[in-house]
Amino acid sequence: MRMFQKALASTQVFLFFFVVVFSTPPEDPIKCSSGNTSCTITNSYGMFPDRSICHASQVLYPTTEQELVSMVASAVRSKTKMKVATRFSHSITKLVCPEGQNGVLISTRYLNKIVKVDVEARTITVESGVTLKDLISEAAKAGLALPYAPYWWGLTIGGLMGSGAHGSTLWGKGSSVHDYVVNLMIVRPAAPQEGYAKVEILNQQHEDLNAAKLSLGVLGVISQITLKLEGIFKRSITYVAKNDSDLGEQVASFGYAHEFGDITWYPSQRKAVYRVDNRVPINASGNGLYDFIPFRPTPSLALALLRTTAEDVQESAGDADGKCISAKTTTTTLITSAYGLTNNGIIFTRYPVIGFQNRLQASGTCLDSLKDAKITACAWDSRVKGEFFHQTTFSIGLSVVKDFIEDVQKLVELEPKGLCGLDLYNGILMRYVKASNAYLGKQEDALDFDITYYRSKDPMSPRLYEDIVEEIEQIGIFKYGGLPHWGKNRNLAFEGAIKKYKNAEKFLRVKEKYDSEGLFSSTWTDQMLGLKDGVTIVKDGCALEGLCICSQDSHCNPSRGYYCRAGKVYKEARVCTHLKSK
Repeated sequence: MRMFQKALASTQVFLFFFVVVFSTPPEDPIKCSSGNTSCTITNSYGMFPDRSICHASQVLYPTTEQELVSMVASAVRSKTKMKVATRFSHSITKLVCPEGQNGVLISTRYLNKIVKVDVEARTITVESGVTLKDLISEAAKAGLALPYAPYWWGLTIGGLMGSGAHGSTLWGKGSSVHDYVVNLMIVRPAAPQEGYAKVEILNQQHEDLNAAKLSLGVLGVISQITLKLEGIFKRSITYVAKNDSDLGEQVASFGYAHEFGDITWYPSQRKAVYRVDNRVPINASGNGLYDFIPFRPTPSLALALLRTTAEDVQESAGDADGKCISAKTTTTTLITSAYGLTNNGIIFTRYPVIGFQNRLQASGTCLDSLKDAKITACAWDSRVKGEFFHQTTFSIGLSVVKDFIEDVQKLVELEPKGLCGLDLYNGILMRYVKASNAYLGKQEDALDFDITYYRSKDPMSPRLYEDIVEEIEQIGIFKYGGLPHWGKNRNLAFEGAIKKYKNAEKFLRVKEKYDSEGLFSSTWTDQMLGLKDGVTIVKDGCALEGLCICSQDSHCNPSRGYYCRAGKVYKEARVCTHLKSK
């Protein structure tokens, strides 16, 4: 066993340091059996939370706004359900699924043009299918920068706005991209006398913008977006690892002190890595680059070995010690290599790493590739045996976040090995978000917790320490009222979620105004928005996949020794706990 663990550690080091120029790009999430008809759609991970397959009668690919209006009008005329699809389909939740088998997908893949860069006004206007990478690049060419953004550049602008994607800051207007929208054009259903579809133009003075800039795709199809930018600037980044004993005390002050700060927390190692990240003068020396290691192309063989040995074998054998050793190797490698930061685009020599905003704010080189027969791929590409995971992501108000962190630390005290599995996915990423005027946006200044963890290919297979992560999920979302990320959660996170938004009724009024027949809605989005029951699915094993909160043993897997029990710290929680004997 010891030799096996050493071999595995060597594999992990190889995996994280392996850098290639070429990689296999992700496949199109839309597949059709006959031209552009009889289609299915999934997400970039190859699986929705409920493992269902979403169907559509056809997919449409508009290249201009005029074509888009015509397509929407045709669907409205025939009362056909519609959903908007993006190039890579990164939302874990089923926002992209049309209703039933006869709906239509409208892909923004070819609505991907930069319309205008206004240097004087410091704005950029893009079509909704433009990727974050392309927007950042085009803005930089004009000496401009998007101040805050998600760290993964493979999102489209329309897609990231639709789910509320964000970076990390408590400064300015906050880290959500939708809060920098100054103008938006959306194609929505209209009356017959208006041609069945029309373009709604919304600026900052128009109250409907607060609904349209974060809409879950239920109002129509965004065709163009204008974002407010800043002049290009430089940042200085230093990662500092500390014991997590005072993490709860530090998080609020750290967020206010550092403009782009975030924290990566490794609870099982009782360690927190603080990203000290601030602006510096434009003439500060440095041309740093951030090519985040987990977003680089990775050899498919290495991915398969890591998935098999560090996850599947250890999970099935209940090898908590092996998982903790693997986790420590992974995190040590990432920390030592500065997570992919380099001082000059080639090597990392020392902190701080100083560079221009466009070279530091986002990455995703596994997307920038030619086809290499899947020799390398993005780590989560479903065509290879790589990462397959759940994500639980929620934001907790700064006023109570200390208590949440301390509850998690109590769980670690009770089960010291219970969260090693999180460290294999680089721990818990903690990013800062500000209250937004978007009706479905953040309700207060908060800290966002992004938790990624093992998912079995077998829906009835429990995870090692299943109960610990389930309890954390319920503590965050129910005990402390955490707001779920609209695109990154399992079903149970959305139970009663809409009641947490003070302007939910305003959003629903705009929805009724823009699409009174619900042609851009589905059963799933109606459930998320509280218009229908059934956001959770109750059946045997449902709690293992986050489809429900267990209320009886069959919701877990008694045949594997997992029973529904109360939480260890949050007694109101109901989690699938492994019992050696009942």
